[in-house]
Amino acid sequence: LADGLRIDLDKVPKKYAGLDGTEIAISESQERMAVVVDRQDVDKMLHFCEEENLEAVAVAEVTESPRLVMLWRGKEIVNIARSFIDTNGAHQESNVVVRVPAEGTDPFHAGQAEQDQKAEWIRVLQDLNVCSQKGLVEMFDSSIGTGTVVMPYGGKYQLTPSQTMVAKLPLLKGSSDTVTMMSYGLDPWLLSWSPYHGAVYAVVHSVAKIVAAGGDYRNIYFTFQEYFKRLGSSPERWGEPMAALLGAYAAQLGFGLASIGGKDSMSGSFNEIDVPPTLCSFAVDVAKAQDVITDELKQAGSALVLVNVKRDSYELPDYEGLKKAYQDLLEDMRAGRILSAYAVGCGGILEAAAKMGFGNGIGVSLEQAPEQTGWTEKAYGAILCEVPEEAVASLKAQGQVIGHTLEEPVLRCQGVELTMEEALAAWKAPLEKVFPTGSGVENKGVPDQLYDTKEIYVCRHKVAKPHVFIPVFPGTNCEYDSMRAFERAGASVDTIVFRNLTAQDILDSVDAFEKAIDRSQIVMFPGGFSAGDEPEGSAKFFATAFRNAKLKDAISRLLNERDGLMLGICNGFQALLKLGLLPYGKITSQKEDSPTLTMNSIGRHQSKMVYTKVVTNKSPWLAKAVLGGVYTVPVSHGEGRFVADEQWLQRLFEQGQVATQYVDAQGHPTMDEDYNVNGSYAAIEGITSPDGRILGKMAHSERQDTSVAVNIFGDQNQLIFESGVEYFS
Repeated sequence: LADGLRIDLDKVPKKYAGLDGTEIAISESQERMAVVVDRQDVDKMLHFCEEENLEAVAVAEVTESPRLVMLWRGKEIVNIARSFIDTNGAHQESNVVVRVPAEGTDPFHAGQAEQDQKAEWIRVLQDLNVCSQKGLVEMFDSSIGTGTVVMPYGGKYQLTPSQTMVAKLPLLKGSSDTVTMMSYGLDPWLLSWSPYHGAVYAVVHSVAKIVAAGGDYRNIYFTFQEYFKRLGSSPERWGEPMAALLGAYAAQLGFGLASIGGKDSMSGSFNEIDVPPTLCSFAVDVAKAQDVITDELKQAGSALVLVNVKRDSYELPDYEGLKKAYQDLLEDMRAGRILSAYAVGCGGILEAAAKMGFGNGIGVSLEQAPEQTGWTEKAYGAILCEVPEEAVASLKAQGQVIGHTLEEPVLRCQGVELTMEEALAAWKAPLEKVFPTGSGVENKGVPDQLYDTKEIYVCRHKVAKPHVFIPVFPGTNCEYDSMRAFERAGASVDTIVFRNLTAQDILDSVDAFEKAIDRSQIVMFPGGFSAGDEPEGSAKFFATAFRNAKLKDAISRLLNERDGLMLGICNGFQALLKLGLLPYGKITSQKEDSPTLTMNSIGRHQSKMVYTKVVTNKSPWLAKAVLGGVYTVPVSHGEGRFVADEQWLQRLFEQGQVATQYVDAQGHPTMDEDYNVNGSYAAIEGITSPDGRILGKMAHSERQDTSVAVNIFGDQNQLIFESGVEYFS
């Protein structure tokens, strides 16, 4: 409106969507609309609505004064000029000088002069834009919510980095095969040479990653993060973000895709130090879980096919060619002709081939020099695909067979050979001191034995559908995952939050917990960080609450009168130990020599998948698991290192109380921190009470579900929840 607007917020019905100028705005349900009418027609309008049994109220008036005024409870709370709104609050202008990048100095062909191919491969793997970031990535919980379709690192050895985040839509009830995808593109060297080219290929690379993961590029939306030096009034400085935004816009036009927002920061300077020109492109897509393609090589004997991108004389991409290639590649993926794919990045084909091979220890042989690009060239937009040999002839996407996969763990390029061990050492080295992946735990021998018994506790109080109580404390975060796991197994579940805002809240919570325990057959302590794991370590709040006399008696009745079960995972395992329920089987004070959990040997949070072996069949919780079976389960904890003296360790093994152990890829219990991620003594991951009815473990068995961690090797379902439910029937 050219004129002003005066709105009385007290008169706006809560169900109304609001005003939309002089137009009629009708909701999809056609239940409400906002209309602007002449002042003399207001009474007529209200009378008409009354006759038609429609609710109507005058909420605003157009004024001659060009200001927006808003009233609330009779008080003026907003009064601003219309001209201010028209300018979004500020108006600035600046002259801009966009410099043409220097010809012949582009970073596309950097490193091509290296004659020693082996040295070149190692150089690429050690580049800070290529090298391993595993020690950093594992600090963050990647499996919470049971929705992570693709873990950050994939394959049997969890060493192939995933390029695209893929996650299922979070649902409290039901299931969905819809997934969201998100990737990013950013090359600081390219942006420093030319903000225009850098932004173009940031967009292209983010799209290529989505395509390599099985997404349809036509459904992508972008959001951009820009970060530039302090601009001031310098036309040359203003030219950098101008060029970058023009490059991003040109790429969007080339793909026919839109951006839905972004974030800009123009203060990246400190004294004489400036950040490099930065435009990071984030691409977001939606797909189906069954269509996802993962990055790690799957088998020996496959062809490696490069779907390349053409560039013009200005080093800019052929968008029409890219779109055609990506549509054809999508069709090949949906037809099952692509086993794995990787978007070629900063380190070129050598980087892509090596990283694809790391995950499953599958070698590669690069035999045919790629057309239009070098082995280490920044071929952003190109995708390296693993294709079964018999499917190469039927590929719709136009590509070049440049090599094959090998059973032998080596990397070969036109006669030059690099062992997988050498390649991994080079890749891991640059950031190992900054973000370590190991702390030097002594890799000594670990007991490797199974406890096989027929003396398994039998429930005398049968229940058709057992009831589970999951207490929720401030800081726990696994109650939803645990609830869904039990409900899938056939139980009914109660979750109750322990409220601690006031003394009365605490008393009420204790009463509610007592009643919930008394009507339940199973009590589960969920994972998370109750009370932030303070004071002095994990699960203190948890344990303190359950030492209350009422709750202590209720737990005793559950175990001694109703043959009940208890389960504690992660933070819940820590609580069971602090309460004495493990390893003693009852709530009691911890002794000086009692087993406990302490800080991971590496001194930080660890989040990854681990291999755990079931080493006892004494517990009802493990009745449906295979004795000696190895299961792949996520961990996410900072204090998961199981410690006990030699006498306790011997007693736990002899009594069959060691439930599960961390094992290596061959199924052997180990102290190797790649597998025993927290340095637990005797590689112990979980223990039970003497009769097996109380189980505590660190790995999150509740985070198993369909289409979860699809790039991870092994059986992920220990059937713990199914075993617990079946115990009562």
